[in-house]
Amino acid sequence: MFTGLIEEIGTMRRIYRKGEAMILHIDASTIMNDVQLGDSIAVNGVCLTVVAFDKTSFSVDVMPQTFRHTNLKLLQSGSKVNLERAMRANGRFGGHIVQGHVDGTGTILGRSEDANAVVFEIRPDQESVFKYMISQGSVTLDGISLTLIQVDQEAGTFAVSIIPHTLAQTVLQQKESGATINIECDVLGKYVDHLLHFRSQDHSGKQASRMTAQFLADNGFI
Repeated sequence: MFTGLIEEIGTMRRIYRKGEAMILHIDASTIMNDVQLGDSIAVNGVCLTVVAFDKTSFSVDVMPQTFRHTNLKLLQSGSKVNLERAMRANGRFGGHIVQGHVDGTGTILGRSEDANAVVFEIRPDQESVFKYMISQGSVTLDGISLTLIQVDQEAGTFAVSIIPHTLAQTVLQQKESGATINIECDVLGKYVDHLLHFRSQDHSGKQASRMTAQFLADNGFI
């Protein structure tokens, strides 16, 4: 689990690609002081496993599923990436619950200044993500925990506002119109949606809803 607070910007050293599988070798500094084999590191918001490391870099495997559904396939040697180690159990929870399980990608339509902030307008590739988005709710973009300031499902866009510190400390500083960005929706919304639409087989073999007043009471909702 991650918090969406980026620890540093890493640099792609080498990329080995075979079809839709990749091995990424990433230069880093801050996060290398306690890296171990098998550790989870979010790379542009994608939870990946450390398979090798030295004092200044680490390597991770990217499987076809991840290749197809994230912007990692667009990386090249020299590309910059957001990095965050998995959250410690005794650490501060400064962002929101981020799993590192990307729901899809989106395209940046534009960025504009709003006083000391920069507003990014984004069109997700999958309309289904809107059911997990609400104004003032949380969303993760390239691994960054952000607040939605506008959600317009009819127009097919949403917007976030970035403070100068976040812009300077993440790869968003390099993202312009047309860039592809990873999107992870709030996991709490996903579980609520699943619970509300949960179905099970009744005695007749038909799909029957388990969402009853008794079910809600038994599970502490009412």
